[in-house]
Amino acid sequence: MRWDRIRLRAAAVAAAAFLLPVSVAGGAQAAPEPAAITALPPGSPAAVNGQLKVCGLQLCNQYGKPIQLRGMSTHGIQWYAQCVKTASLDALANDWKADVLRISMYIQEGGYESDPAKFTNLVNNYIEEATKRGMYALVDWHQLSPGDPNYNLGRAKTFFTEIAKRHKDKTNIIYDIANEPNGVSWAGIKSYAEQMIPVIRAQDPDGVVLVGTHGWGSLGISDGRTEADIVNNPIKASNFMYTFHFYAASHKDEYFNALSRAASKLPLFVTEFGTQTYTGDGGNDFSYSQKYLDFLASKKISWTNWNFSDDFRSGAVFKEGTCAGNSFTGTGPLKPAGVWIRDRIRSADNFPTS
Repeated sequence: MRWDRIRLRAAAVAAAAFLLPVSVAGGAQAAPEPAAITALPPGSPAAVNGQLKVCGLQLCNQYGKPIQLRGMSTHGIQWYAQCVKTASLDALANDWKADVLRISMYIQEGGYESDPAKFTNLVNNYIEEATKRGMYALVDWHQLSPGDPNYNLGRAKTFFTEIAKRHKDKTNIIYDIANEPNGVSWAGIKSYAEQMIPVIRAQDPDGVVLVGTHGWGSLGISDGRTEADIVNNPIKASNFMYTFHFYAASHKDEYFNALSRAASKLPLFVTEFGTQTYTGDGGNDFSYSQKYLDFLASKKISWTNWNFSDDFRSGAVFKEGTCAGNSFTGTGPLKPAGVWIRDRIRSADNFPTS
């Protein structure tokens, strides 16, 4: 998310407390060897839909039917791991009825770069926890600053090789190899993606791979460009989608129109959006947010909302202090944006099964 370049400057001391090797299962050290496959609960979204694939412009389930996944993105797990635990994940899967958990692992800003083994293990744990609850696990390589994904190419190859090797036999993994590229040309992003996709395919030939578009995931609009850059120079890969991000109080007609045009030409997944401004703060524009969600539903474009934490900003779904406890169900713990988005996740896609 773009606002994280300036995030939590005043809360640096508090943020330091979140850098402990916390995981759902407790303290985390070196990544364990591959274990037995965690079973998906019968009737859960990931069990019903199975291995996803890109068919034409759509995300399709194991039966080849277009589907729309709806869920939440964590905040940066180096800051808000305490919000991703047994009680909150149970609420997300069973009360919110989410289909997908986006696991947001920053690379810089105290993230993966600072301790690759710890953060790889955290992501492994969150994948297992999502799997236990029958959700898809969207692994987000949250590179943000520097914005050129090629800066972290070596790290990305190491991380995704480890993740894909460990989880290759699961059917609920989605790989997002570059969050919000910025300050880089589309050609630079394309080059990165065409180097990274074979790395994942070497371990997991079936997993759907996503990559962010230029201009902070705006299809180029925030860089003064358009989706034509991508349409005229697409990534050479199959089973692959492009990501789009929006913040409804900031990103109005120019962004919506770009999304509308691109949806008829490119396979898209909205891996991040908010009802506020792009800073993740301020008032909620639920009306324009609904315009976006209505369009995404009409096209069966999947989405995850930012973010599943109790950060003080209006874009965090939980009221401040919620994550210190274990009460996450219902609307009581939620800010207005949380109440609104929970309601829309609960009205999930009616998955076709034949």
